[in-house]
Amino acid sequence: MTATTTTTEDDVTSHPEYDLQASTSDLRIRALAPLPAPEAMLAELPLGPARSDLVTTSRREVRDILAGDDDRLLVIVGPCSVHDPEAALDYARRLAAVAHDLADDLAIVMRVYFEKPRTTVGWKGLINDPHLDGTHDVNYGLRLAREVLLGVLDAGVPAASEFLEPTSPQYIADAISWGAIGARNAESQVHRQLASGLSMPVGFKNATDGDVQIAVDGCVTAASEHTFFGMDQQGRSAAVETAGNPDCHVILRGGRSGPNYATSDVEAALAVARTSGLGGAVEHGLIVDASHGNSGKDHVRQAEVVRELAARLAEGEQGVTGLMMESFLVAGAQAPAPSGLVYGKSVTDKCMDWDTTATLLGELAEAVRARRAL
Repeated sequence: MTATTTTTEDDVTSHPEYDLQASTSDLRIRALAPLPAPEAMLAELPLGPARSDLVTTSRREVRDILAGDDDRLLVIVGPCSVHDPEAALDYARRLAAVAHDLADDLAIVMRVYFEKPRTTVGWKGLINDPHLDGTHDVNYGLRLAREVLLGVLDAGVPAASEFLEPTSPQYIADAISWGAIGARNAESQVHRQLASGLSMPVGFKNATDGDVQIAVDGCVTAASEHTFFGMDQQGRSAAVETAGNPDCHVILRGGRSGPNYATSDVEAALAVARTSGLGGAVEHGLIVDASHGNSGKDHVRQAEVVRELAARLAEGEQGVTGLMMESFLVAGAQAPAPSGLVYGKSVTDKCMDWDTTATLLGELAEAVRARRAL
């Protein structure tokens, strides 16, 4: 793609090749809207020492749990996708109180997802369409997403997010403690390269058909060094060289073939992971996503899945180091719209309500204590 420029008649006369270029370039590009340089946005909305300390500490705790050096359970919980900053921060404050009370047994990280992958079309998330009206005010969406992340950290809760666009991490990744590569992108070379340069642990989901090997291959690829096209902090095109990310791991999220969170599924997935030769997080254990294919995106069934996993943990099962839950203030989901929405209710996948979530977190903490006693 070439940048749009203003061209005079003299320009065309003096550069006859322009006619050829104009007839072949950007034929389907309607507009190009410049974005601020990441450096400028980070200067305008800085992380600051206190938030930086929380991110650093929580990344280390996540890393230790995944590697087996901390016997707590990692719990990534929160809305399927943030659409209302006020409700997201309301949720963060409630979660902070529970996370503090259960900190001896659970390391709780809030889902703060801004980019929504779509099977075909639909609302793509707060960054892409912050007004939920199809205006796609990405400049505002990027700034709003960063403000939400800073607010979540101010509440005292570390943040987790899925990385979908290869450019957006430059604006928000410094505030994120755990990242995910989704099922649709686990096989993507672009996303594997991206994960190799990210500063936090990153989970790769099994493919939408349930294939775990794709997630393991993603971990292997992301652990390696890469050079690829990207953007620097000044917003300039750059060749990016990475050192590789040793903290990648597998997420079981079910698939078209059905759920894959049973003990036998966990053991089979770990057997595949242990052929990678990576050691560490990818071979020690894995994260189970209680939503998506493991519950058929049914928020009521999701709670049952969490309770089944809690019972297994209490009996001493070791292969599950983390759990993901989709939860918001109000149960269920509603269609996205610019106004008239129910406060605290998801506009993407159905979520469990807050009271159910708080109860489940307590049950998971009890399960961890029982496992520790064994």
